[in-house]
Amino acid sequence: MALLLPLLTALVMCSCGPLGSLGCDLPMKHGLLSRKTLVVLRQMRRVSTSLCLEDRNDFGFPREMVNGRQLQKAQAVSVLHEMLQEIFNLFHTQRSSAAWDTTLLVKLRTGLHQQLEHLETCLEQAMADEDSARVIDNATLALWRYFWRIRLYLREKNYSDCAWEIVRVEVMSSFSSSTNLQGKLRSKDGDLGSP
Repeated sequence: MALLLPLLTALVMCSCGPLGSLGCDLPMKHGLLSRKTLVVLRQMRRVSTSLCLEDRNDFGFPREMVNGRQLQKAQAVSVLHEMLQEIFNLFHTQRSSAAWDTTLLVKLRTGLHQQLEHLETCLEQAMADEDSARVIDNATLALWRYFWRIRLYLREKNYSDCAWEIVRVEVMSSFSSSTNLQGKLRSKDGDLGSP
């Protein structure tokens, strides 16, 4: 997967047109899209979480990868991109289409796709530096494992309503953590350790 990411990034960049001229600064619109995505995730609730208590699971979200204190800007952009891509992939399956309201699912996918487009230029610049690319691969591996555990959990629970609800709540929590990192990227150009 890590070897495929630079190729996919290049393909997306070729098809996105004016994104290449944006530089590596996240526009304010990106933050608005993130907030809208969280609203849609909240609206997607179909089952009361209290009915699914026995289905709860600790997926091992790698908080240290997303809190931004130890990340360089290139790593942070890569972590954000990987997280958004994995969430997009998770909710872009036939199983998720059967589980969720179609209108909300389309809104979620569209918002995630737009956020991914905003990050493409930054990711391409980060991947151009060979040393950063090696560190980035290590940083995103923890996220890939986290989402693999989520996919495995859904499969083990036969994609039940409660399993999807637990995953929705988990994704909201992890996505909320990523919005904090996005805010740091916009406000402190490269200085992610600042509060």
